[in-house]
Amino acid sequence: MKNIGSYIDHTNLKPAATKAEIAKLCAEAKEHNFASVCVHPFYAPFVKESLKGSGVWTCTVIGFPLGMNTTATKVRETEEAFGMGCDEFDMVINVGALKDGRRSYVRDEIAAIVAAAKGRTVKVIIETGLLTDEEKAAATRLVCEARAHFAKTCTGISPGAATAEDVLLMKANLSGETKIKASGGIKTYEAARRLIEAGAERIGTSSGLAIVEAWKGGQAK
Repeated sequence: MKNIGSYIDHTNLKPAATKAEIAKLCAEAKEHNFASVCVHPFYAPFVKESLKGSGVWTCTVIGFPLGMNTTATKVRETEEAFGMGCDEFDMVINVGALKDGRRSYVRDEIAAIVAAAKGRTVKVIIETGLLTDEEKAAATRLVCEARAHFAKTCTGISPGAATAEDVLLMKANLSGETKIKASGGIKTYEAARRLIEAGAERIGTSSGLAIVEAWKGGQAK
């Protein structure tokens, strides 16, 4: 496996996260060459400045954590975050609309966020813990139809966590260039490795430091 750090979106989405904690997150991400630092929009400008020249992306969340904002609100969030210099946007779908069978609404909302991101990376959280297998498959296909860059498992807020089984199910429903991000409850290197082996190309976790240190320990043996 290539450097495990290159898979990781180093994340702190706690409601009471402090600037000092976010600064530490950025320092760790630069030290271990993580893929991105993922934070709430409030901290995005600080993260962008802290990561300047490092090659680590600035990631923020859209419609987080429930996904029940209007499409216009999500688009405006994306536009504002784009203006802050964010490189990646992790949006939450409207799970209720999906369950109501309003699939064109879900697809069109994702497409609106993709358009607002103007070519920058959009990862779409389908919230697998709230879905049936059929709904997971359908949601993944909608993400692909909207030409988002990643279908993502969970917010880590609602019930459910990333599983290899869900990654495999999602992978079977991918098309185009869409990839999979696994997120939610990933706390160990072994858990991250299983998800990567199942097909995840990004890992969202607040335990990135522990994961990369365990990987480096294994490499040294």
